[in-house]
Amino acid sequence: MPPKKAQEPERKPLIGRVGTNLRVGIVGVPNVGKSTFFNVLTKSAVAAENFPFCTIDPNESRVPVPDERFDYLCEYFKPASKVPAFLNVVDIAGLVKGAAEGQGLGNAFLSHISACDAIFHLCRVFEDDDVTHIEGDVNPVRDLDIISEELRLKDEEMLMKNLEKLERAVLRGGDKKLKPEYDTIAKVKTVVVDQKQHIRFADWHTNDIDFLNKYLFLTSKPVIYLVNLAEKDYIKKKNKWLVKIKEWVDKNDPGAMIIPFSGAFEFKLIEMEDPELRKKYQEDCGATSALDKIIVQGYKALQLEYFFTAGVDEVKAWTIQKGTKAPQAAGKIHTDFEKGFIMAEVMKFADFKEEGSETGVKAAGKYRQQGRNYVVEDGDIIFFKFNAGAGLKDAKKK
Repeated sequence: MPPKKAQEPERKPLIGRVGTNLRVGIVGVPNVGKSTFFNVLTKSAVAAENFPFCTIDPNESRVPVPDERFDYLCEYFKPASKVPAFLNVVDIAGLVKGAAEGQGLGNAFLSHISACDAIFHLCRVFEDDDVTHIEGDVNPVRDLDIISEELRLKDEEMLMKNLEKLERAVLRGGDKKLKPEYDTIAKVKTVVVDQKQHIRFADWHTNDIDFLNKYLFLTSKPVIYLVNLAEKDYIKKKNKWLVKIKEWVDKNDPGAMIIPFSGAFEFKLIEMEDPELRKKYQEDCGATSALDKIIVQGYKALQLEYFFTAGVDEVKAWTIQKGTKAPQAAGKIHTDFEKGFIMAEVMKFADFKEEGSETGVKAAGKYRQQGRNYVVEDGDIIFFKFNAGAGLKDAKKK
């Protein structure tokens, strides 16, 4: 008998907005390099000055998700149009201690975080006398504590306001319809207020998720920790704070990803317009850009993936949430595709590359016709057949 395929660990239900137009917010205390990181990530020109609250209104941009599979398909088909997947990134102003109580420009900035669906928590470990630190000295562990606690305190404030309303309606008013919501919010109080923990660490039942999604609590959002190093430390892969940051994350956000990078290194690379010069500099340094990894992990944190449609007219990556079935994936292309869905003709990218063509995949018996219950997998190449009504019984999109 063939060996059993290893099962992936069960994925926790996603707390937050359902959809594909989701955002990752860059969060941290002032002057840790958020705007510089945003600039190099999006190749834009947002102000990055040496004073707190340089960013007041959030800047938003989208960056293409790097993928060698997409590049291969574009090289193979040489299409007239190329459309990769995109990650929406928001640069949010620095949070200071007391932000939850309105210190700095706290309340406005915390609302900007609420509008995002995941967080790049950026902390600074580089020393630079020309770039002041609002707390007086560089201490990323202290900064991590500040941001983490401010997010929790803001959730506590919103939680208590809503819990009071629900208590009046359910316990005093006898409103049975609101009882399930009250029960969930009471559980949230246990986590956020009594245990002083973030919401995403608790185990939630499926029936809790709808109520959590109604409030969009800040501490329910997945977090990726970005560590901004000086260029020399990034190249050497050494800094006294790295071990301490890992210890903090292991204790306070177990399992979360930590990605070291250097804003100064990335900025130097982006100024080199010649790709060969950029490549040589990285080879000479023995260090490579971390931006691709950051973008990909940010995209995955949102529990997003994509399938491809590919041909000489267009190669396109279509963003969907994990677990999307074939008819709903077809609906991303056009609502008629979902309404009249007949089947999905699916090739795995690895099979397409190995066999060299669609004809080769078919000849190898690896071309699959999938029905309504097929769950689309990341990187699938799909051709949809659908019924467009009496005038067109069958059509194919690619």
